[in-house]
Amino acid sequence: MEKGKPKDSVGIIGQGAYLPPKILTNADLEKMVDTTDEWIMTRTGIKERRIAADNVATSDMAVEAAKEALKEAKMKPEDLELIIVATITPDMQFPSTACIVQRKLNAPKATCFDVSAACSGFIFAMVTGEQFIKAGTFKNALIVGAEKMSSITDWQDRSTCVLFGDGAGACVLTKSDSKVILASYLGSNGWEADLLKLPAGGSAMPASHKTIDERLHYAKMSGSEVFKSAVRVMAEAANKVVEKCGLKCSDINCLIPHQANIRILLSVAKRMGLSEDRLYLNVEKYGNMSSASTAIAFYEAAKKGRLKKNDIVVLDAFGSGFVWGACAIKW
Repeated sequence: MEKGKPKDSVGIIGQGAYLPPKILTNADLEKMVDTTDEWIMTRTGIKERRIAADNVATSDMAVEAAKEALKEAKMKPEDLELIIVATITPDMQFPSTACIVQRKLNAPKATCFDVSAACSGFIFAMVTGEQFIKAGTFKNALIVGAEKMSSITDWQDRSTCVLFGDGAGACVLTKSDSKVILASYLGSNGWEADLLKLPAGGSAMPASHKTIDERLHYAKMSGSEVFKSAVRVMAEAANKVVEKCGLKCSDINCLIPHQANIRILLSVAKRMGLSEDRLYLNVEKYGNMSSASTAIAFYEAAKKGRLKKNDIVVLDAFGSGFVWGACAIKW
């Protein structure tokens, strides 16, 4: 076992991603709502985003990402023992999207459940899978972050409709001495839950003519308050997770943050004392894909050669709840 890697370490042996082919540009949005490319780019850094077709569900995107991750891991679906899907846009309230993914993949031995931790969901799901494997409950886990954010986006609200996109990312975990999870740090603050939410459709506010008429089945956000909390907490989470490894922020080779907003991400880096070249950014191409954002950025960073052997890689996310999480990996 290499120095710095925990005993019985859990590593990443396969990754995958899926992005819908349809691209919605800022120019397209200019025709839909009162906005401009300059306004969107200045405030968010987003140029375009992917939008899934009407007949494509979250589970469909999850399956495509999972297939690629399994292929890289040299595993068959029937070898899977655990499937965790992180999503806030499940196919339906129940059953879990993970069970639907299990059926579509044909993975009969897997135990399946969803994690609802908004934009931090992929990290929460990874950490959950890691704990099950370390405990010996399961030998492997498929972790998926998948979202059809377009299905809960109010396309009449110019302040939010410019932000979101669709996609899925996946990884396969098992006990390994390479690409190892070193440490994690998770947190929550339910007192600020009202700042970013989907008000209707749950037990507190079931669907009705009133909720539909008032467009309460779409995501609602208090942008400035979310911004301030996100910068502070994401920087803190990344600091905490490297401290748990006996490292400093300057030891991070690649920070892969949740791709929410370019101003948030650059502010986080500045707060941590990291140069922009230490960040992996794809927010311009895809926008905010909630739990899928970190998963897809992680996949792309690996595939594009941004992650080198023995690099310290930190995944860092913040989302509705509020919930946040960071995960340190030795590549």
